[in-house]
Amino acid sequence: MTTQMNALVTGANKGIGLETVRRLGGTGFKVWLGARDAGRGEAAAKALRDDGLDVEWLELDVSSDDSVAAAARTLTARVSSLDVLVNNAGIAPGYVDALGPNGRYERPPSREDVADMKATYDVNVFGPVRVTQAFLPLLLASPAARIVMVSSYLGSIARAAGNGQSLNVMGYGSSKTALNSITVAFAKELSSRGIMVNAAAPGYTATDLNANKGGRTVQQAAGIIVQLATLEAGGPTGGYFDENGSLPW
Repeated sequence: MTTQMNALVTGANKGIGLETVRRLGGTGFKVWLGARDAGRGEAAAKALRDDGLDVEWLELDVSSDDSVAAAARTLTARVSSLDVLVNNAGIAPGYVDALGPNGRYERPPSREDVADMKATYDVNVFGPVRVTQAFLPLLLASPAARIVMVSSYLGSIARAAGNGQSLNVMGYGSSKTALNSITVAFAKELSSRGIMVNAAAPGYTATDLNANKGGRTVQQAAGIIVQLATLEAGGPTGGYFDENGSLPW
């Protein structure tokens, strides 16, 4: 008898998260589609069920301690283990407003809004910490769980300091740098327990986050996320990757 494999993807009612749910569901996982809004979350899950995938909406606001704790209780009552956690939920408040006529980000760090930065960190940094901690008992109950932190090229200090990227998006970029550090921290703790934790850079993808200005599709972006979520034993942990391999921190 084949044991049902369970995956949870946060921020998954649209964009890269939704495509990740679709791809994981297509490989045989039962996928829990984490989303704050009941209407959008259930509609997204139903559409995937109509396509023959085993997907359920899970109410989950990664910026709320109470919501994350409630979601963990709900899942614990339904499953005995969690095999994959994809911390995908992310925001970039003010980013779209700062896009110039050419679609380029034009807000320098000296004009960054601190309130926007705090909101960004609450979702992009503290959200993955909340979720990972809350669901850790279920992940430890899996024989070989995988955790994927959805990062960004903008999280690379080496690229930002060199010629690898021209955008200077302090709030969002630094939140992803922090997420990369969190990835390493969890990987160090959990490696002895058989859990691999890695960060994925999906690339500049056309989503609501950037007013669909990105040059990549969600199908392209989800590739590295699914790859890291389904690593075989002996694979890497504590790394930062795009579809072409390791990235500089």
